[in-house]
Amino acid sequence: MKLIRAIVRPEKLGDVLKALFQAEVHGLTVTHVKGHGGETELVETYRGTTVKMELHDKVMLDIGVSDHFVEPTVQAILQSARTGEVGDGKIFVIPVEKIYRIRTGEEDEAAVTPVTVSP
Repeated sequence: MKLIRAIVRPEKLGDVLKALFQAEVHGLTVTHVKGHGGETELVETYRGTTVKMELHDKVMLDIGVSDHFVEPTVQAILQSARTGEVGDGKIFVIPVEKIYRIRTGEEDEAAVTPVTVSP
């Protein structure tokens, strides 16, 4: 099991979500964050003072997946979030020791698979 943490441009979020849905990756958490990487620094004037704006708006996605979903998930994000410009983001694949679904108590693989809803 892995936690895939992707940091992408906010304007690419819709494309990324669509690509993940098409790859049958459904469970995720989206957080709006600020960060600084290789982008050029923006300089703004605020009340007569020049200020370097070093933090840029980004979106962070946390996706818990079983091992066989890692590659499809990463590829979906790579293909949908890429603009070719500096600041497209990063993807981190992090090993996960244990996962629990709070509602049912399911563990590990059972806790990261999509929930089937009975009629």
